[in-house]
Amino acid sequence: MSAERPGTAGYRENAGTLADQYESVSFEQVHRDVLHLIPSAPCCVLDIGAGSGRDAAALAARGHMVVAAEPTRELREHGRMLHPSPRIVWMDDGLPDLAVVHARGERFGLIMMTAVWMHLDADERAEAMARVAHLIEPGGKVIMSLRHGPVPAGRRMFDVSAAETIDLARRSNLNAVYLHEREDMLGRVDVRWSFVVLESCPNVPL
Repeated sequence: MSAERPGTAGYRENAGTLADQYESVSFEQVHRDVLHLIPSAPCCVLDIGAGSGRDAAALAARGHMVVAAEPTRELREHGRMLHPSPRIVWMDDGLPDLAVVHARGERFGLIMMTAVWMHLDADERAEAMARVAHLIEPGGKVIMSLRHGPVPAGRRMFDVSAAETIDLARRSNLNAVYLHEREDMLGRVDVRWSFVVLESCPNVPL
C-alpha cells in the first residue's frame, strides 16, 4: 500500500460517506458554469483526485478517454464499483508530483481538479502547477475548483484565493480564461467555491 499523502487525511476513514456525498450531486450540477469550456470532441482527460469517479464517468460518457488519478485506495475501489467503464483508467497517484501519470509520457486535452487544490500547501502548489503545465497539451484546458470556508475536523485544507492561483499558473505558462464564484453545491452556507479555467500557452516543453 502506498504511503498516505498529507492532503488525503480523513478520506480513507470516511471513503464510503464521501463517495455518497460526491454522488449526491451530478457532474452537470457541479460544473454547470464551465460546461461550455469542456471539449466537445473526444480527447484524453486527466481527472486528478477523481474520488468516487463521478466526473470521470460523465466525461467518459461524453466520449473522452479518462485517466482517473486517486491516491486513496478506498475511494478508487468505490469508483471502480460505481462507474465501471472501459474508457476510464484508474491510477494510484496524486499531487503534487503525479509521478505515475508523468511517467506515462502523455499529454491531455483537459485536466480536471475538482475540490483538490485546497489540500496542498504553498510549496506543493508550486510543484503541482508546474507538473500540470507539463501534462496539458498546447491549447488544452485545466478546470479547477477552489473551496473557501471552515476546515472540517481531521482534514488538511488551505484557503487559497483565485488570484494567487491565477498568478501561480501564469508563471507556468497557463493563462486564466474564466473565473466564477458560486455557492456550495451541498447547501453549506459557510462554504463557497471559485471555479478557475486555465489554458496552456503554445510550445510549453514536456
